Amino acid sequence: MTIKTVCLTSILALTAGSAMAEMNFNRISSFATPHNMAEGEDMSQETSAEIISASADGMTIVYSDSPLGVIGMIDITDPTNPQPKGNVAVDGEPTAVSVIGNTAFAGVNTSESYTAPSGKLVSIDLASGEITGECDLGGQPDSTAVAKDGSFVAVAIENERDEDLGDGRVGQAPGGYMVKVMIEDETIVCDSLLKIDVSGLTEIAPEDPEPEFVDVNSLGEIAVTLQENNAIVVIGADGEVMNQFSAGSVDLENIDATDERGALRFTESQMGRLREPDGLQWIDDNHFAIANEGDMDGGSRGFTIFHKDGTVVYEAGTSFEEAIIQAGHYPDKRSDAKGNEPEGMEFAVFGDTPYLFILSERSSMVGVYDVTDPTAPVLKNLLPSGISPEGAIAIPSRNLLVTANETDLIEDGGARAHVMFYELQDAPAAYPQLTSEGADELIGWGAISGMVAGEDGMVYAVNDSFYSYQPRIFTIDTKQTPARIVAATDVTRGGYPAQKLDMEGITLDGEGGFWVASEGRTDRMVPHGLYHINADGEIEEEISLPAELLAVEKRYGFEGVTMIGDTLWMAVQREWADDADNFVKLVAYNTDSEEWGAVSFPKDEPAAGWVGLSEITAHGDYVYLIERDNQIGEAAAIKQIVRVPASEMVPAALGTELPVVTKEVVRDLIPDLAANGGYVVDKIEGLAIFEDGTTWVSTDNDGVDDSSGETFFWTIGQM
Repeated sequence: MTIKTVCLTSILALTAGSAMAEMNFNRISSFATPHNMAEGEDMSQETSAEIISASADGMTIVYSDSPLGVIGMIDITDPTNPQPKGNVAVDGEPTAVSVIGNTAFAGVNTSESYTAPSGKLVSIDLASGEITGECDLGGQPDSTAVAKDGSFVAVAIENERDEDLGDGRVGQAPGGYMVKVMIEDETIVCDSLLKIDVSGLTEIAPEDPEPEFVDVNSLGEIAVTLQENNAIVVIGADGEVMNQFSAGSVDLENIDATDERGALRFTESQMGRLREPDGLQWIDDNHFAIANEGDMDGGSRGFTIFHKDGTVVYEAGTSFEEAIIQAGHYPDKRSDAKGNEPEGMEFAVFGDTPYLFILSERSSMVGVYDVTDPTAPVLKNLLPSGISPEGAIAIPSRNLLVTANETDLIEDGGARAHVMFYELQDAPAAYPQLTSEGADELIGWGAISGMVAGEDGMVYAVNDSFYSYQPRIFTIDTKQTPARIVAATDVTRGGYPAQKLDMEGITLDGEGGFWVASEGRTDRMVPHGLYHINADGEIEEEISLPAELLAVEKRYGFEGVTMIGDTLWMAVQREWADDADNFVKLVAYNTDSEEWGAVSFPKDEPAAGWVGLSEITAHGDYVYLIERDNQIGEAAAIKQIVRVPASEMVPAALGTELPVVTKEVVRDLIPDLAANGGYVVDKIEGLAIFEDGTTWVSTDNDGVDDSSGETFFWTIGQM
């Protein structure tokens, strides 16, 4: 199929779509990159999906996998059920891949050292998986792009610097350059290789250009970002430099720019922040967008649209980042440098609508913008991605968007690298499911833990110790779609943010205030305890554990609190020193008599890792709990709501033999989590049940640290 035919097909596919009521991209499936390993291969090896492309017919996805030194292939005949097509070894480190027809062209780094860079362009037949050609590039490639008519491949030769040398700054010889290689019948014509000099053009280190990301418009003009040089170069179809200009800077205000872990305070500024762009995409033959990731001194946290003459026609400023903050994906732990870190990009026309896709690496989100007017983009969608989206490819002929997510957390027992698939649908946006958009102030949030249902559809939720300098109670309006955080109340002690808390459970006190359960961690001087908090967030009473519990306490303590009459009940997450294997305590504290007691709860035995309790909520004749393992993705086996008859919640004295309660599984939550189209997350943490039995469930996104940042907040109907 020719390129022109693909474009025509894409227009026909969505001609009627422009008249539809609501068009949104929604995730439909995901593919874990280890599945492309051959039988018998070590599946525990680190793998990745970085730069991604698709065959002309849109049925095969290819991606670069640097750790394994391969190009991976995926069969997406059915995009809701992607299938492995295996890996192709390229004898080096693949840095990028682009496709013409049914042939992939991969840039491969073969450098011996930073001072002796080398690389090659490799062609791969996607039908057979065989390498059909190689061409020496003379340096270390970074990105690749193909002409719209399939006549050539452009390669950015970065010759990247040694970041451990000279504080990692440019310049460091040898400098980079651009390469243009002609293609005939999907075959590399190595003799046609044109080396294009881009040195001597920039204000910053002109002797050491580091070309980063390249794209080609329909006129055959090449635009390339020089990230460390904070510049953009436009090369004509004849291979001559036709324009170059500084990427400039942005004044950022109302941002979180400190190295402080544990508080989201958007009160700071960075004036004259260099853009230092990474990704670049042509929007039309005169305009292109850049993603302002930053590297050495920059990172303006958004994106910019330029005319190719160097005129800025649109600057996103902090607007993209603010949308990410409202969706609960702000990466606070790394915010001091580059905020959400926009990096990759994609552009495509679906029907008659031109879309620009901005990939935020640190927040693991994709912003979908309608750029019908390049001077006034409109944010249409925020999409959840895997961890660290690096590349994307749009397939308009099939209404698809695909992202490559590079981070593999195999060493930490976390999520693997994934390729994720989205479809443009005549349907509401499925994500985010919880947002602070529309609040009176910019509310950052994450690490949602315990919850409790209030009145008039309001749920109250707490964050955990990830935000140790900003403990908060969030008020969530579940009557809106998506559910909305309408207020955030700071938990204070003496008028200041309370320290040494790990809030894991919350319940109403019946007097307008709350009881909060805090999970202790003795090695960090965080006590286990109960806290009585008024409606303004001030701690009025602190209750420590009795000696009988402190004598057997472990790190994994209270995970949830609920109230039955005058008695608070707390679920202990895992076994303490006096518990039998696979049994944990449900601890009682009578607020009137101040007596402590407990019953014993039988946990499921884990197939791997551990199983624990994450929440406790009383409703009607039962007490409901969340029981889950700590496994993620395909290893997840136990994510469930169970219940215990309230009649069995009769505490025995601590230190005596505890009665064992009877549990009943009432809902398997794995299908609910899988329905989101990604991998099954590990932390289900919140459960809130309204008086009529309507039940809401939430997950904890770990503060977007070694996490995709996804928070799922949904109702399972009436209990």
